[in-house]
Amino acid sequence: MTTASSTSSTEPSSTEPDDRAERSGGAARQGRLSAAVDRFAPALGAYAVVKATGLTVFMLLLSHTGDFLKKDVGRGGGARPWDVLGTWDGIWYQRIAENGYDPQLIPLHGYPLASYYENSAAFFPLYPWLMRLVGAVTGLGPYGSGILVSVLASFVAAAGIFAIAERLGGFRAGVVAAVIWGLFPGSGVEWAVYSDSLFVAISAWACYCVMTHRWVAAGALALAAGLNRPTAAAVIAAVSISALVALVRRTDGIARPLTAMLITPWGLLWYVAWVGYRMGDWGGYFKLQRGAWNRYFDWGASTSRTFLDVVTGHWDFWQSNPVPDLIAVALLILLPGLLVLLLRTRPPLVLVVYTLLTVFTALSSNQIFGNISRYLLPAFPLFVGLAIALRRLRPPTLAGLFAMPAVAAGWYAGYALFELGIP
Repeated sequence: MTTASSTSSTEPSSTEPDDRAERSGGAARQGRLSAAVDRFAPALGAYAVVKATGLTVFMLLLSHTGDFLKKDVGRGGGARPWDVLGTWDGIWYQRIAENGYDPQLIPLHGYPLASYYENSAAFFPLYPWLMRLVGAVTGLGPYGSGILVSVLASFVAAAGIFAIAERLGGFRAGVVAAVIWGLFPGSGVEWAVYSDSLFVAISAWACYCVMTHRWVAAGALALAAGLNRPTAAAVIAAVSISALVALVRRTDGIARPLTAMLITPWGLLWYVAWVGYRMGDWGGYFKLQRGAWNRYFDWGASTSRTFLDVVTGHWDFWQSNPVPDLIAVALLILLPGLLVLLLRTRPPLVLVVYTLLTVFTALSSNQIFGNISRYLLPAFPLFVGLAIALRRLRPPTLAGLFAMPAVAAGWYAGYALFELGIP
């Protein structure tokens, strides 16, 4: 009896420390979650408001004109207004999510600007992979899973942009930067079956990881970006150059920056090499881009030529779309000022390299001129510089300043892009 009594009396004391530790750990996790919600909720809430406003206006404009009913499915058309969000590139992503890839170079004859048939291998795999995964988990079709991935990724991107701007200019600058991300020309693809939101989410957090010396995470994110878009070369270079500088200066040791440098390019290299292998031509990806989509590097010659054509009223160039073209001209006029605002903040090297390379990539290739607004959407540090310049305005003033753009974005970032152009 004495032994039993002694044993029972000691059992609670042996388990109480574990219980206290578990409760303490749970409280700590709950505290961190609560702090994260308090930190990000205003920015994400403001972003959601401007995006919902713009999307509503976009749908109202589609319903008002009914033009989408007269267009081919996949080319700005559909049975319902929201079907437009799955057109153009969205059709290709849905096909990949359903059927996978079959990389081929099939000669096309009789067209002056095309020498190969279009093929899904031009579109990188990470986004349709996630679409397929979400579809398997939720039961949604390719369209629904694509929209869900894009919307969730857009909030992750807004959070990353907020975190970077907050670090450079404070809380209000972070909120403003997230709002501008939702209003920028080209932002209509953020809640569509497009890979842009996912790419910006990965790129923003890769840059943030560099800024906070999380080198391995930054390298892994750059690798993932390379599986999402060919323009990931900008974030790969930004992370690698920053890691090299840290390595030379020995600010973060050797192993972590070196690891980041070694892993960054492999997503991009693997996909381009895989496409080339499947096509039986190691340059197959680039031949497909040029021969089927008329996309190729030209040092900005086509951008400069088209800019002059638009401002002088000549509309006879390839893929002329007057309204998106004029929006692109306005954005190019504003671009130097946005760069100056960014550089005035003395941003870290990773943001400078990433922004300059993203802008250079967007402007130095033969492309549809009206899509410059979309191609510059990943240059999110431009939003940060502007946000820091606006942070001194009081919240009511900022709300008034952004009210009309939130409404107008449904036109210039949505309707103009999808219905008056080719995003």
